[in-house]
Amino acid sequence: MTPAADRFAHCIESGGVAVFPADTVYGLACAPDEPAAVERLYALKGRPPDKPAAVMFFDRERAFGALPELEERTRALLERLLPGGVTALLPNPLRRFPLACGPDPHTLGLRVPAVAALDAMPFPVLQSSANHAGAHDARRLEDVPEDIRRDADLVLDGGELAGTPSTVVDLRRFELDGVWAVLRQGLVPEDAIDRAVAETT
Repeated sequence: MTPAADRFAHCIESGGVAVFPADTVYGLACAPDEPAAVERLYALKGRPPDKPAAVMFFDRERAFGALPELEERTRALLERLLPGGVTALLPNPLRRFPLACGPDPHTLGLRVPAVAALDAMPFPVLQSSANHAGAHDARRLEDVPEDIRRDADLVLDGGELAGTPSTVVDLRRFELDGVWAVLRQGLVPEDAIDRAVAETT
């Protein structure tokens, strides 16, 4: 692993909360199955505890290995969209990662960023943007609120990022009938997703 990935992995594995660079904006991360760490992350942001977060893998094949229930057409589309600036809302029939799912355990938000320095990270994180709830996203490390940087267990500087959050795409019905929808415009334009869908179906 790179030194950054090694430090990041150690922080998450030990129950810490990290500020890290994604391929979009700076994020906060913790272990997705550690209630105390998730509670700290939400408290740092001032995020309502019933609001879901995404689970982020740093390698697409690790994500697919952890979610073997992904069906063929959905997986084929994800192969075209990931890694990249997309958060995919997926069916979650086995109720995986319940701490990230909030009040809807049947929906999982999945991210696989294109971050070369962290792609050897061996396990997933629960992640959210490194800002106070409702505030502007952080393009640079200095844009992350000082109290979040101070109280996090690890702060990784990735330089200046794109500054636009991920595009949120609802794929919960995609396998069934090909229906999909962009719920939040972000880094990846809708027409790029439309092209990926056309190549899949």
